[in-house]
Amino acid sequence: MTVRRVIPLTFGWEDLPKSISVHGADPSIRLKEPVPGVLLELDGGWLLLDTGFNDPLIRDPWLYRRFHGGNHGIEAILPPVAGDSVEATFELVGVDPADVVMVGLSHLHNDHAGGLRHFAGKVPVHCQRRDLEYGLHGHPDPEHHGLFRIDYDDPSIDWQLADGEVELAPGVVALPTYGHTPGHQSFMVTLSSGLADDLGIPGFVFAFDAADLQENIDDELAVGGFINCEAEDTIEPIRRLKAIAAEKGYRLVPGHDPEVWPKFTAELGAPHW
Repeated sequence: MTVRRVIPLTFGWEDLPKSISVHGADPSIRLKEPVPGVLLELDGGWLLLDTGFNDPLIRDPWLYRRFHGGNHGIEAILPPVAGDSVEATFELVGVDPADVVMVGLSHLHNDHAGGLRHFAGKVPVHCQRRDLEYGLHGHPDPEHHGLFRIDYDDPSIDWQLADGEVELAPGVVALPTYGHTPGHQSFMVTLSSGLADDLGIPGFVFAFDAADLQENIDDELAVGGFINCEAEDTIEPIRRLKAIAAEKGYRLVPGHDPEVWPKFTAELGAPHW
């Protein structure tokens, strides 16, 4: 299998203080950040990186208060559709969720693992072991950090747990970037020769929440959200991702940048909200 197509997805947005993304930033500055996902076309189907929100926890007022009400000033925003945001986003880009053969999770935060219900019991789900162990234990601490057990505590999920760097499929490697959560991982994607020629680049490194914004990358600024570590501990993963991207000539893509992500989506010709 090789990566023959890359489709960036936007499952929704979060209105939040910039200090969530950049440690020490002015919390009065608010950003509307996209909630990202990525579809990678393999020879045997699609690999989905991250799954967006769990819609009922946002649409129902009581559930929203229960799960999102105390979530560090973060307002979850779904796309302007009546139906489910994951299904609508797939329809927007013209891909059937039934054609997904594998899911890779960067981490278990609610805006990345909330859509797992669509794939539970259907396809393997890749995650770092330490992220799942943290997410399933020590309640209520994980929920205070935005990990909602209801999203991922499902015995039908076919977990494929890793302890460090691992190849999910030919051309797709999960890179441990611990800090934002205990088992956060980013992804290195090597493109097929035809796609690389078309895009003029051999591959991508998707940072996800190891670097929310381009300025996290450019200025090597710690992210604002981190668990069981210090803020400065989140800088080393950024430097490591930069080094990998530079060595291979890949493009390093931040996870939630409100300017970079829409432009990147448009550059790849993907429909978006």
